[in-house]
Amino acid sequence: MRNRVGKIFFGFFSSQLIILILSLLYHRSLTLLSYIDISFYIASALLFTSLIVYSVNSGFFDTMSYSFRTVFSKKEDGEKKKSFEDMTPLSELVTFNANPLLIVGLLDLALMLAALYVYYL
Repeated sequence: MRNRVGKIFFGFFSSQLIILILSLLYHRSLTLLSYIDISFYIASALLFTSLIVYSVNSGFFDTMSYSFRTVFSKKEDGEKKKSFEDMTPLSELVTFNANPLLIVGLLDLALMLAALYVYYL
């Protein structure tokens, strides 16, 4: 539990630092609008990555990866190199935990929405 919270805090603070650095690099100033722009891109990338990893881990693409592997595997002496049962499913190959990315992305999105609210007041 402690390690998980540490990963989330480290990810959140590093993403905020990246947002500030990119805001200074691209917009040449640190304004609320530049923070909103860059944080939208960072939060979207984190959320999209976490959702892709979650869907791969859930086994959604296992059947498709099995079919591609069997179709495109090279034939050797009339037999397949690997049998269908020996192939490792895609969900077992990707062992990345997407929960910290999802939480950091949601925290960044919440801060971006709060900044957007302040901007339009």
